[in-house]
Amino acid sequence: MGSSKPSVPEPVEGSHAMLRRSQSAGRRLPRRAAAGRRSFVSTLRSLETLADAGAQVSVHVVDLDSHVHVLAGDDHVTMPIAGLGIVPLLIEVAAGFADGSLDELEIAERTAVEPVTTAGLWRHLHAPALPLEDLAVLAATSGDPIAVNTLLQRVGHERVSARIESLGLRRTALLDRFRDERGPDDAPHVAVGSTRELAGLFSALVNSQVVDPAVSAQVAEWLSLNHDLSLVAASTGLDPFAHEHDAHGLLFINKTGRDRGVRAEAGVLAGPRAGIAYSLIVCFDDLSITHRLRAHDAFRVLGVELMEYTH
Repeated sequence: MGSSKPSVPEPVEGSHAMLRRSQSAGRRLPRRAAAGRRSFVSTLRSLETLADAGAQVSVHVVDLDSHVHVLAGDDHVTMPIAGLGIVPLLIEVAAGFADGSLDELEIAERTAVEPVTTAGLWRHLHAPALPLEDLAVLAATSGDPIAVNTLLQRVGHERVSARIESLGLRRTALLDRFRDERGPDDAPHVAVGSTRELAGLFSALVNSQVVDPAVSAQVAEWLSLNHDLSLVAASTGLDPFAHEHDAHGLLFINKTGRDRGVRAEAGVLAGPRAGIAYSLIVCFDDLSITHRLRAHDAFRVLGVELMEYTH
């Protein structure tokens, strides 16, 4: 696998977009005050090293205020994204709660779907059944595969696919449920997507543009509870288990995806000086711990430079 080198477009002036709860972050500096922090040199170097080693990389970073694409590389390419692909499912579930086609307190049985034994929290809990809203929280916070599969069975692939199409996503799809093993008749991946679309989706969520403000707020609230802060978010210093209301006014939501040889993340980071939406996907040969850690390091380098950009 190979990848072209990511590029940093020249910054330009643009209109402002409002962030939900952005006032808590304080007043931002003028755009020109942040211009010197737009290089992402270390991120570029890290991604180029991965690409030279045979990994496929895709990255997209967009400024929430100006809508300028401040970092882009192969961001149009459709790649596997594992659990990151459940975000459209969460959107459809939230929309169902909002329009009454789904009942938040409807009880779903764990035995209604095939067991997944390789990951997840619900399989360790005594509760054999949970309400749909609790399953959405489990899906957002831990990517629980049984919770995701239960929601997907209840909502249906057709509704999720229709929602993806209505959102204007052409390179993103939720292909299949989670499975312990993938056979020749199964989809090769849980989900696929492009970093440009995923960063744009997260930008739309925090700007209340996904379905309607209420649905956007609900999905953003679920994602703000995500416990996986080990990749890009490792550089934020946030508590993985309590980062909804950061004392320093940092707004952060994200979702990660992990599979053999796949690491993906998309999110929004907003600080006192700027706000950005980002997405990074790395597909690599998971031949050793070293290969895996090299991929993880690229996410953390991006996280450091995103923090510099927003602060």
